[in-house]
Amino acid sequence: MDWKDLSAGEITKRVTSKVCPGSIVLFHNAAKHTPEALPGIIEFLLQEGYTFVPISQMILTGEYTIDHTGRQCPA
Repeated sequence: MDWKDLSAGEITKRVTSKVCPGSIVLFHNAAKHTPEALPGIIEFLLQEGYTFVPISQMILTGEYTIDHTGRQCPA
């Protein structure tokens, strides 16, 4: 929702309150306050033990289904 011109604090609160293992967090490169929010979000996630990986390491290839929560599951 960074594209809705939310403040850096609102972006940070939204991400840090909703993130969970396996989350994919999308930021838009033209969002006004995203660059300001990113350092705090990254610091929080690292302190919580999260790691950052390329999306290619998270997305299943081959046969899979998507459950009701939007998660990919091997077929």
